[in-house]
Amino acid sequence: MIFDLYENEDCLEVKNFYRKLFADMPDLLFQFIIDKDNSYSFPLISKSIDDIFELTVSEFTNDIIFIIYERIFPQDRDMFFQSLVKARKEIKPWEIEFRAVLPKKGMRWFKISAKTESIPDECVSFCGHVSDITNLKDKEEKLRISEERFQFALEASTAGIWDWDMVTNNVFYSSLSLKILELDSADIFDDPERWDKIVHPDDLPKYYSDIHEHFDNKIPYYENYHRVMTSSGNYKWILDRGKVIKRDENGKPLRVIGTHTDVSLQKEKELELLKTMKLYSDQNSRLLNFSHIVSHNLNTQAGNIKSILDFIDGDVDKQTINEMLLHLRTVSNDLNDTISNLTQIVKTQSNINIAVAPLKLYEYIEKTISTIKRYDKQTNVSIINNVPKYLKINFNPAYLESVLLNFTTNAIKYAHPDRDPVIVFDFGIEPEGYKSLKITDNGLGIDLAVYGDLLFGMYKTFHKHEEARGIGLYITRNQIEAMKGSIFVESEVGAGTSFKIVFNDM
Repeated sequence: MIFDLYENEDCLEVKNFYRKLFADMPDLLFQFIIDKDNSYSFPLISKSIDDIFELTVSEFTNDIIFIIYERIFPQDRDMFFQSLVKARKEIKPWEIEFRAVLPKKGMRWFKISAKTESIPDECVSFCGHVSDITNLKDKEEKLRISEERFQFALEASTAGIWDWDMVTNNVFYSSLSLKILELDSADIFDDPERWDKIVHPDDLPKYYSDIHEHFDNKIPYYENYHRVMTSSGNYKWILDRGKVIKRDENGKPLRVIGTHTDVSLQKEKELELLKTMKLYSDQNSRLLNFSHIVSHNLNTQAGNIKSILDFIDGDVDKQTINEMLLHLRTVSNDLNDTISNLTQIVKTQSNINIAVAPLKLYEYIEKTISTIKRYDKQTNVSIINNVPKYLKINFNPAYLESVLLNFTTNAIKYAHPDRDPVIVFDFGIEPEGYKSLKITDNGLGIDLAVYGDLLFGMYKTFHKHEEARGIGLYITRNQIEAMKGSIFVESEVGAGTSFKIVFNDM
């Protein structure tokens, strides 16, 4: 049954209803009237006045306004009475929050909500209630402080925040996440599929594998390093972390929260460190190889000299001295060549302050071609220079001459007997942005499956050629690596070889 206060004629029943309602209501209910002489009267004040405002009903005399004034916090008094004056003047609802200092409870927060109306004799009536909102204010303050701390942590952090609602398939990205991607707005970037599209293709398999392992509850949280393409078209390395914070009754993820951290600088340093470690490892290997070569070659030739001298000493008739001296001269020349080669290698590897200058690669190739034509007896060699004339690379001039001459003479030396040698120089840009030079020939080729690991070793030869010494490629690689470049090779037996130099120059 619905109890209608306005249609019920039983005054006693209505009165009992109000009594129960007022008794159970924690707020202070009031009605006060301000007459034209600014006098205050309180026709209605609920008993909760004592509990809320620490005042008794008997205290509500003509002086009550001064008592209330004294209890209002000094900094809120002007605001309190100005709002009351405005509500009275404009006959509008009176709404205000203020502080009061009570004798027992101390500082408390209150809120007044009252209806304002004009009544006869130029009086204004206020009917409403007063609520103690101290606990609410405390919670609001704690929430405000918490939000400020979170906002400060967010702004001071290097990590962007993302929040994926898997039910609606919408993703929220914080401003820092958007900044990492060099975006101003998330309007065109609000679903996870868009993020998937900017992940580097090489990183996608591991990216999907890691996140699904967490979705399947195999790992406690998701963590993955991958590259993402920014709005400028460049890739950045990020550390992506996430954790499912809500699942359905079957364990299916419903919401995931995580962070994005730009780790491009760290990754670059890490890759540079790995490159340096590999360089040191290669240098150590070359040093060990170098020591074995020095030990073997010098000991062999020193032993040959000793054997010849012993033979001379043992020849009583001295009939073969001239022949032995001829052998001794041959061994001495070989020893001199060995020492010269070793000296050149040591000089390249130990040279720290190598002079570098911007060099026109086309002109240096032309200079090499001119040198070959001047001294080489074969006149049917075709050398094609496809390098742009304007192109410059930062390199050591002497090293560049040596490298180009070595590759060119090798291509001629190991030409295929059934065709005229053709050598082609091509310029390129690597995916990382580094300049490169490719030297291709149609010569004998090298079986890389057999000799690939030995190709750049000292004194390693792969063809039965009378002039083969196995020192040229070793020195060439040392010169290129001394300039922090790299060298790569592709070859097919009977078809030819391509060497590619990747310069440390963008």
